[in-house]
Amino acid sequence: MGKKALYVALGITVEGKKELLGLWIDQAEGAAFWLRVLNELKNRGVQDILIAAVDGLSGFAEAIRTVFPQTEVQLCMVHMVRNSLKFVPYKDRKAVARDLKKVYTAASEEEAVEELEQFAQRWDTKYPMISRSWNNRWAEIIPFFKYPETIRKTIYTTNAIESLNFCLRKVTRNRLSFPTTEAAMKLAFMALQNISKKWTMPIRDWGMAMHQFNIFYGDRVSL
Repeated sequence: MGKKALYVALGITVEGKKELLGLWIDQAEGAAFWLRVLNELKNRGVQDILIAAVDGLSGFAEAIRTVFPQTEVQLCMVHMVRNSLKFVPYKDRKAVARDLKKVYTAASEEEAVEELEQFAQRWDTKYPMISRSWNNRWAEIIPFFKYPETIRKTIYTTNAIESLNFCLRKVTRNRLSFPTTEAAMKLAFMALQNISKKWTMPIRDWGMAMHQFNIFYGDRVSL
């Protein structure tokens, strides 16, 4: 059946609990694929999304804004840093990562802008594409800055989905191939059912997060 990718959508409910929203296997991604996924979620009952944490997949942010125009798109900082370091030689990697951390751990957006300017002054002669990339995607980098430090990490990384993907890889890594797409989907679905049995508690500091969301999003949030 050729090489295909497995896509998983994970949501956090109003109660602060993880919930698997969907599972797809496809050969191609892009705006058309993500539109189909998001329209499916909407048709199945997802009424609103406050924040979507994404890893920069092609066409994903645009599709989110089309189907859920009020949703804030937050780029995952782990992926931003990882992509920034992709072409940095080993000898500079730690220093570049350290200076990028000053940007996304700044106390406010204003401080983050200053840190990015200082980063550009230090590194643009060697790696000009890094600061350019961060500036170009700044609107998708900054949403989490308006929240307290205690809940920022919940928003600015896709760690929850990365952990889920890791568990799926452990189940599928010994399978070199599947006879059909349906067989692969069945194995992944059964694995996810077992994983989701552990999702019994709200994520950390969820009560504080909900009060903050109520301030920023008003009637879109029900306490």
